[in-house]
Amino acid sequence: MDTPINVFSDWAQNGKDEGMERHHNKSVMNMIDYACSGLPEYSFIDAGCGNGWVVRHISNDSKCNDAIGVDGSSNMINKAKRLDDKNKYYCEDLLKWIPQSKVDIVLSMEVFYYFENPRLLIKHINNNWIKSGGRLIMGVDYYKENISSHSWQKDCGISIMKLHSEKEWKGFFEFAGLKDIKSWRNGQDKDWGGTLIVTGVH
Repeated sequence: MDTPINVFSDWAQNGKDEGMERHHNKSVMNMIDYACSGLPEYSFIDAGCGNGWVVRHISNDSKCNDAIGVDGSSNMINKAKRLDDKNKYYCEDLLKWIPQSKVDIVLSMEVFYYFENPRLLIKHINNNWIKSGGRLIMGVDYYKENISSHSWQKDCGISIMKLHSEKEWKGFFEFAGLKDIKSWRNGQDKDWGGTLIVTGVH
C-alpha cells in the first residue's frame, strides 16, 4: 500500500494519467454544464487537477476569466505546466492551501475520498476558496452504492480510500455549511452505479 500522492505521481510518469480524461470526461462535462449554466462569467478551481486536463478545457470557455489547478503531486503539476503555459497550477496540500482570491466554482473529480477526513477538506474549501453564492461540485466513482468500485483500494494498492455512501457525502456538504445541496448519478449502467455527483452553494 502506498499513499495516493505517490501512486498518482507514478501515474504521471508512466502515462497512466492520460486515461483520466477518457474515463471521466462525460461525468466532468455533466458537472461543468450544471455548475456553469446561466453564469455570465466565472472563476474556477479544479481541486486535485492531475495533469490539468479539466483546467485546459474550461479555460477555453470565453465566460471563464480565471482557471486554476491545484494538486498534491509535483509530477502531476509539472506535467500540467508543461502542457499548459496559459493557466495557473499549484502543487499544494488541498487541506492547507488557500487561493489568493475566492472563486465562483470549485470542481473536483475522484479526489475527496483520498483524504482521511473528507468533511474537513470540504469545510476548508467552502470557508476559504468559494465566493458567496459560489458552488462546490464533486464527482466520485468510489462510493458504497457503486458495488463494483469496492475492490479498488486493494486493486490500486492505495493506503487511504474512504468508502462513503451518497447520504454521508451529502452530510459532509451540510457539515461544511453548504446550502441547496443536490446529488445525482451520471452514467449509470447495469453493473455500474455511475459517477456520484454532489453539489452545494456557499
